[in-house]
Amino acid sequence: MTELWQLSALQLAEVIRTRHATSRDVLQAHYDRIEKVNGALNAVVDQMADEAFAAADVADRAVAEGAGLGPLHGVPLSVKENIDVAGWATTQGVPALAEAVAPVDAPIVERMRAAGAIPFVRTNLPDFGLRVHTDSTLRGLTRNPWHREVTAGGSSGGEAAALASGMSPIGLGNDIGGSLRNPAHCCGIASIKPSTGVVPFASAIPPEDPGIMFQLMAVQGVMARRVADVHAGFLAAAGPHDRDPTSLPVTLPPAHDRPLRVAVLTDPPGGPTDPGISGAIRGAADALTAAGHHVADAAPPGFEQAIDLWGALLIMDIAAMRPELDRVMGEGGRQFLDLAGHRLVPTDAAGWSGLFAARHRLARGWTSFFGEWDVLLSPTWAMPAFRHGADIVSAEGAVSTLELMRPVVPANLLGLPAAVAPAGVVDGLPVGAMFTAARFADLTALAAAQALEDAVGVLTPIDPR
Repeated sequence: MTELWQLSALQLAEVIRTRHATSRDVLQAHYDRIEKVNGALNAVVDQMADEAFAAADVADRAVAEGAGLGPLHGVPLSVKENIDVAGWATTQGVPALAEAVAPVDAPIVERMRAAGAIPFVRTNLPDFGLRVHTDSTLRGLTRNPWHREVTAGGSSGGEAAALASGMSPIGLGNDIGGSLRNPAHCCGIASIKPSTGVVPFASAIPPEDPGIMFQLMAVQGVMARRVADVHAGFLAAAGPHDRDPTSLPVTLPPAHDRPLRVAVLTDPPGGPTDPGISGAIRGAADALTAAGHHVADAAPPGFEQAIDLWGALLIMDIAAMRPELDRVMGEGGRQFLDLAGHRLVPTDAAGWSGLFAARHRLARGWTSFFGEWDVLLSPTWAMPAFRHGADIVSAEGAVSTLELMRPVVPANLLGLPAAVAPAGVVDGLPVGAMFTAARFADLTALAAAQALEDAVGVLTPIDPR
């Protein structure tokens, strides 16, 4: 018999709506699952049980009274520990912020509550989210449910591990360099990095005002085991908010009602790609072809330049932040920034201006490309999940980490949506297929991910291995 913790977020909402189980039952099932498996993973780092059960009782009364219900009514929601939840610490994974209690919810949490979801646990991240491996100075190492000796990805690795192991049905993370998508690849789940400005962000914990590249490239988003859940959470979260001056009143175009035009890039420029991952992406392309979509090999212009520009621009913000970061970050986080940043040298004002001109030129080229293609199908990472600590063992390890994650960063640089769904398993580890689309074509990216899920199925939840 299927257990409650094995159901998807939308399935749980239906179970609660139809009174086959209460929200309290669902919440208890997930806390029981956490008790059983979190000790092996360290993905969940705090629990909000008293508050969550009180909210579940309110949700159950609403069902009994026949009140209007949101799409995620009564469903447990996990929240990464760098997103504000009122009354709980936004720790950023560092001891210095262990008591930094947020007075109000972040907009994305507020929106998910309005859709009926119930925040019930916090999940782990690396220090300040500035590493693609989830090992926190405050909370420790998160392990991958597929293999305890490899990374769950980062920086939303706690979320992905919790989702993949059935400890949560839906959760929240963020992304400036693949942090919603890297863990989806490593743990075999689904996610979307939205178009910049579509999902609002604000924090009551200083610094409230991010640097320019964080404003242009960082986004909040939804993670889950099934694409339909990501889609529902994304729609609940999207829209302008008066706490975020960069959020946009965008009307997102619906996905096309015709077969999708899918460009395929199995081996992204800029470094090697594991043959098994190339093969998994080719298999995903073949599955979409068999489903009736138009699929062909094609690549947007300047892919490798987009990777280089992402790093060159982001290093300026990080360089400005380093004195403050160095005061509170742990050794692993500082090591990664030192090792990965040695070839990314901050530039002067003229060089800075030139980088933005090059970014605009690339944006024009990619916009033209997406006039011909609906989505670009590529690997999420060019390599499988790496061994714990491989990103900081040496400068070569850090550079290799940047190379393997290179497919994710053009979407950050250009503000594009990119959705991930599992393409299969290679050598015992999941492979994430990524669908990048034109700016504000978020629903098209999700439709492509759904088409792949329809063709190949889902991989999780699993027991830790």
